[in-house]
Amino acid sequence: MAVTTAQAPAAPAARRLLIASARWRWWEFAVWIAAFAAIVLLPRQLLLLNEIAILALFALSLDLILGYAGIVSLGHAAFFGLGAYAAGLIAKFGYGDPLLGLLGAAGCAAVLGFATSFLLLRGSDLTRLMVTLGIALMLQELANRESWLTGGADGLQGVTMAPVLGRFDFDIFGRTAYVYSLCVLLVLFLLARRVVHSPFGLSLRAVKLNPLRARAVGISVNVRLVAIYTMSAAYAGVAGALSAQTTQYVSLDVFDFIRSADVMLVLVLGGVGYLYGGILGALIFKAMQDYLSSVTAQYWQFWIGLVLVILVLVGRDRIGALFSRITVPFSRGARS
Repeated sequence: MAVTTAQAPAAPAARRLLIASARWRWWEFAVWIAAFAAIVLLPRQLLLLNEIAILALFALSLDLILGYAGIVSLGHAAFFGLGAYAAGLIAKFGYGDPLLGLLGAAGCAAVLGFATSFLLLRGSDLTRLMVTLGIALMLQELANRESWLTGGADGLQGVTMAPVLGRFDFDIFGRTAYVYSLCVLLVLFLLARRVVHSPFGLSLRAVKLNPLRARAVGISVNVRLVAIYTMSAAYAGVAGALSAQTTQYVSLDVFDFIRSADVMLVLVLGGVGYLYGGILGALIFKAMQDYLSSVTAQYWQFWIGLVLVILVLVGRDRIGALFSRITVPFSRGARS
């Protein structure tokens, strides 16, 4: 009876804490306002911004399993590639509606994610790395072998997209593509934000921190890992579909290991476990890639690698503290 009495006041407090953590901050509104304002402010960079939006969604899908469940993956491109080919084939065979392609890609990737999630329940991080990498390699070879369907090394051609919502045609300047990708990113981000700030999301963090203790308090660890992995796969499939629809072309490199490594690098740059890390990392990575490739086309990867090494050696906390010391005087001056 004493235990029940002690636990009773804790429930409303925990509920208030959960609601407070899910409350929107001012800077979150600023991020999305800036993203939509870029349509007008950066009309010549819309193609690049579209790539950033797609990469941000792809990174968000990986953050769901890495940042909140502790599942490490080096083959997340498997779901991205499957979604790209699913959307491309749907459009090629006469169903060019973009939203239909998104649903088909998400469904195919979710089925693959659910089917392969059980393999990840049997082993450590190293086992998971090898399993996820192996799945991506097998899918790439399968796509290469079945060239009658996928186009093989020549890529999937003949992908023709209908206007978005029957009104907005894809143009060569990337305006429709960016608005379309950004809207999809926003909708899926809101869904992911709702999930991670729910009791389900809190239980995922408990599983990540200590799965044995999570089982001891009655949390169904395997059920939650399968669920979040399936959701992550669907998100990655949608990102692949956006890539196929906005470029109207799919090649075998959607399954490449480099794509999985890049999205991991994006999360390292932006940070894991708070959703915005994928967006920030995608912005930094693509901006650096675009600038450095224009300055030194052959060695841009060297400079990105150097930034990564500095980030690891110096530490994200020290960089954040330095930024705070720089910005505090300005914020005080603004208040005065």
